[in-house]
Amino acid sequence: MAKNNNNNNNDHMSREERGRMGGEATSRNHDKEFYQEIGSKGGEATSQNHDKDFYQEIGQKGGESTAENHDKEFYQEIGQKGGEATAESHDKEFYQEIGRKGGEATSENHDRDFYEEIGRKGGNSND
Repeated sequence: MAKNNNNNNNDHMSREERGRMGGEATSRNHDKEFYQEIGSKGGEATSQNHDKDFYQEIGQKGGESTAENHDKEFYQEIGQKGGEATAESHDKEFYQEIGRKGGEATSENHDRDFYEEIGRKGGNSND
């Protein structure tokens, strides 16, 4: 059966057409707060039904998809924006604390040779 684009004849519309029309009608009738509220409710329900592994898996898939669709400049731009936003909302103590935590984590995973190597590299960076 051929598609019927007549909006008054829902019996012959495809599921896609009905969904699009319903989405358009909903968007005309609701504001930003409505979508924020239903998004929040959906996020809460999802968090109750899924575990850490679920979020790691979807994060991995999202990261891979993003990497396939964006270049180095994209990551530089979002990194810059994220750094600026973080700097505006955190103080010196925040950076001291994350630096301490990062240093502790790094020291647990690397030996003296690692630090000697990065020290040499850092010392040679001004050449």
